[in-house]
Formats: sequence, C-alpha cells, structure tokens
Amino acid sequence: MQKPVYVLEEKLLRDNLRLISQVAEEAGVEIILAFKAYALWKTFPVFREYIHATTASSLYEARLAFEEFGVPAHTFSPAYTDYELDDIAKCSSHLTFNSLSQYERYARRAKEVNPALSLGLRVNPEYSEVGTALYNPCAPGTRFGVSDAKLPERLPEGIEGFHCHCHCESGSDVFERTLVHIERRFSPWFPQLKWMNFGGGHLMTRKDYDVPRLVALLKGFRARYPWLKVILEPGSAFAWETGFLRSQVVDIVEDHSIQTAILNVSFTCHMPDCLEMPYQPAVRGAEALPLEAASGDPCVYRLGGNSCLSGDFMGAWRFPRPLQVGDEVIFEDMLHYTTVKTCMFNGITHPSIAFLHCDGTLETLREYHYDDYRSRMD
Repeated sequence: MQKPVYVLEEKLLRDNLRLISQVAEEAGVEIILAFKAYALWKTFPVFREYIHATTASSLYEARLAFEEFGVPAHTFSPAYTDYELDDIAKCSSHLTFNSLSQYERYARRAKEVNPALSLGLRVNPEYSEVGTALYNPCAPGTRFGVSDAKLPERLPEGIEGFHCHCHCESGSDVFERTLVHIERRFSPWFPQLKWMNFGGGHLMTRKDYDVPRLVALLKGFRARYPWLKVILEPGSAFAWETGFLRSQVVDIVEDHSIQTAILNVSFTCHMPDCLEMPYQPAVRGAEALPLEAASGDPCVYRLGGNSCLSGDFMGAWRFPRPLQVGDEVIFEDMLHYTTVKTCMFNGITHPSIAFLHCDGTLETLREYHYDDYRSRMD
C-alpha cells in the first residue's frame, strides 16, 4: 500500500498559465497569483515564465512573494498589526487597507518604511452573487471593505487604488453584472486613482468560462477609464484541474446498509473545502450520487476519512465494481485550496506533494514526517 500524494501535472499547469497570460495581454491588464489558493513555491520558476507578480494577505505570504517569487507583493490584509506592518511594507509593492481607520493609523508609517509603496483601499459594492455565505465577502455585516456611503468626497492623501473582491469561482457573466454595481458606486472616485484591482474568483481556466466576454469587459472598462491600471488576482484559476490526490482504501465498513470505504486521507485534514464549501469532488472512474443513494447497491460507497471527526466523510459514489482494501481512489482537481489549507489534526500522516514534469518524470517536492507534526507543538 502506497502513501497518499498530491500530484501536480506540469502540462496542465502550463496550459492554464498560457491562457491567463493571453487574457492579460489581450485585455491590457495585469493578472497575478493569489497565494491563498496556491503557494507551492518550488514551482515558481514555471510561473515566472508567464506572470510577473503575486498577491499576499499576510506577512508570511508577503515574504514568500519577496523571497521566493523574487518580487514584492500586492498585499491586502483585513487588519495590519503594529508588530508586522514594517516587515510587510518592506516586502510589498502595493499595500491595500481594509478600512479608513487602518489607513489613518498606518499609511504614513508604511510609506516611511517603503517610500515606493502604492497605497490602496478595499471597497465594498454591497453586491455579490457568491451563494455560499462562508465565501461571500459582500454579505450584510461583512468585515471587508468600505462602502461608497462611507467614503469622503476627496480621498485621504496617498490613496492610489481601489481593491474590490466579490467573486468565488465565478463566470464572466457574474463579473459583467458586478461591474455595473462597482462603477455605479465608485466611479466618482476613479479620477483620483491610478489603479483598480478586481480581486480574485475569476475562474477563466474553467472549460465553460466565456474568456472573450471577460476580455471585452476589461477592454471596455479600460476604454472608459484609460488612466487606471487594471489588476486581477485569481488563485483557483491558476491551479484549476492541474492535478489530483491519490489515496487508497484501508477498510470497508457497513452500517444500516450504507457502505463506507475508509481511506488513508481525510476530508477535514487534506480536502477541507469539500466540507466547508461544501462540494462533492470528482473521483476518477466513479459516478457521484446524492448521499441518500448510499444504500443497497454493492458498488456504491460513502468515502470516509481516517480522522476521528464524525463528519469526516462524503458520499456517495458508484464505482465500476465493488471496492477492495488497497484499491486506489483518486480525487481530481485537488491542487487549489488544498496544500495551503491542510492541517495535521489527529496527527494523521500528511500526503506528500509531487510534480509530474512534461517529460513524465515524477519529482517529489515535499514529504511530511512526524517532526513536522511535533514541531508545530514545540
């Protein structure tokens, strides 16, 4: 029985990078990588062939951009702290503040540390089509951004850009509808700005995404406001469908006619968005079914993780034949929002990370051991 592993496929990654690079060139915008979805720094040499900047949301992400990607980060945080601000400023090219009070408290200090910084403000158009509340940044009571009603007619001195994030794995049609709200609410301030960051969630590498529509929307916006540099910072789009998580069946248990195949991976530890989003991932060679279908059919199984969390399972899937201990179960599209969000709850053996090169060579980028678990408690 083999240990579990995330496998990133270079060919698929390059396909995504080429498309993203083409969109940026055709639309005349800058598209940068958001570390919150993908931060495998050993693959940054490939990324640097196609893009030239990244975005960070913390000190450690800003350092990763500066030290490993080789360029300062476009940084946004819901709240900067006294003990991290200076280091973040040193590692950033753009620094976006979440509130006017944070800007008032830290803008001057940040510029003293790094005079080259371009400062911005996150704004909230109070419109988003993100259906899952956990991922909706514009829901009533949100802690993100400043609404137009709270902006002064003249922006505080030094603000050069707006940052607006409203999407999550969204299509260009959603961006088109959202853009109407952004312009209606915030265009009066555009003459005072140098750049506009439309955030992430633009899933342009998804097969059914209308890329020409996105390009047209961006070109139209630039035509209306030619002095504004336009920035997008997707995360998922870069790593969308670029690899998989390989696991194996460890045991099969049955209760009330429901079969559960217990795996050597965990949803809560290694695929957290499956439970948080929630969504049912694609399993290679299996048909996804509603949970209530996991009863009676000898080829239908819930899949259970190997943690002690009762809810560490999903289901159901129909396999071509009954599963056996040792069979592989491969979860597709497991390279975005996985390795950046995994945990070592329960001390479960963590999947390694491998890079499948275009020439067929499989390179192990990272293996995890007991010391990785122990050192977090040290």
